[in-house]
Amino acid sequence: MEIMQAIILGIVQGATEFIPVSSSGHLVIVPWLLGWEKPSLLFDTMLHWGTLVAIFIVFWRDFLVLIRAGFSSLRRRSLADPNARLAWFIIVGTIPAVVVGLLFDDFLESMFLNPQAVGFFLLITAGLLAGSEQLIRRSLAARELDQMKWRDAIVIGVVQSFALLPGISRSGSTIAAGLGCGIRRDLAARFSFLLGTPAILGAGLLQLVKSIGEDAVLLSSSFVPTVAGFIAAAVVGVLAIRFLLYYLRNRTLYIFSMYCLIVGLLTIMRSFVW
Repeated sequence: MEIMQAIILGIVQGATEFIPVSSSGHLVIVPWLLGWEKPSLLFDTMLHWGTLVAIFIVFWRDFLVLIRAGFSSLRRRSLADPNARLAWFIIVGTIPAVVVGLLFDDFLESMFLNPQAVGFFLLITAGLLAGSEQLIRRSLAARELDQMKWRDAIVIGVVQSFALLPGISRSGSTIAAGLGCGIRRDLAARFSFLLGTPAILGAGLLQLVKSIGEDAVLLSSSFVPTVAGFIAAAVVGVLAIRFLLYYLRNRTLYIFSMYCLIVGLLTIMRSFVW
């Protein structure tokens, strides 16, 4: 892989991991449309870990508070602290994705070879984003994160598990679920990013184990492009997180819904004439 290709894919990953338009879907569509060779599993892992670094850069203070509160709740056997509850909500919300990922690993991998399926899943993302905005318009609820319930964490976690399919945005689906639970739009995004950390880390570790044998030789020959893609994903990821948190304070998800609708339809049409 050339360095410029790696940087472009890193930019795509960094932006679309957090902007709710599906990073996995774009990492399938972009090389397919441009006629590039499918990125190796190891390269894909490093791009996702680049965005993981972006989350830590933006939210490192939050994680320190949550980790301390979580361990404190174990010692005190109490969840009176809102930060402790949030820490456990993240753990509980991660479980569905872990279960689905382990049970349907082969099926999920096959979807990454099917751009047409990615197009259809992007249409689902478009529907989720638009539908969540309709729900919040009909509801006066705008709850803070310290008002979350266990049910909310489970619902958002289950929805996140569907985002293992390429084209269904992880951030988009979890933000949409948060809105459906009545959580304030920008806070739903914040919880989405925090919840995504163990999911991205776990998926990256699983991919790394799989790629050790098949991609070990590739690493030595593509070390520089891999590092370039990693850095691009991390830098753009930080910018994307800050942009979306600011954007969602006063704006809706409709523009992202429209984008997914257009890209999904174009991808499906292109797949029929490829």
